[in-house]
Amino acid sequence: MKTNEKLTKALDKLIDAIGNDYERWTIASYKASGYDMDRGEAKIEEFKAALEVKVGRKFIKIISERSVWGFINLTHERFREGDILKAAGWNAPALNRPRGNIFENYSVAWTGPHYIAGYSAGGKREDVLNRGRSEMVKA
Repeated sequence: MKTNEKLTKALDKLIDAIGNDYERWTIASYKASGYDMDRGEAKIEEFKAALEVKVGRKFIKIISERSVWGFINLTHERFREGDILKAAGWNAPALNRPRGNIFENYSVAWTGPHYIAGYSAGGKREDVLNRGRSEMVKA
């Protein structure tokens, strides 16, 4: 298991990436709709403040407002430590394929982990594709 400090820094980067993607999306949406950004800035801060990390035995659950954003593997034998997994439900990750790893370069959206076509289709982990207009998070 990675040191707590390395894991904490990687989780902080992930939480920042989720919040930053929400901010990017909110600003773009408000501009496209012609809305005043005053309320948008408050919504961005509310969203970022509501992001929550819950550490379990095998997984870390990332909660976004009232839903599960995704999971980070800690000890499940089918995955590497730090693998990003989509949520199958409130208490369980989807165990089909990882969507990236918090200790490597990855791309996520505020709505959840991206599906990594290159890796999931049998490619290498380095073939991570950036999805949408989300920023690539560098390890």
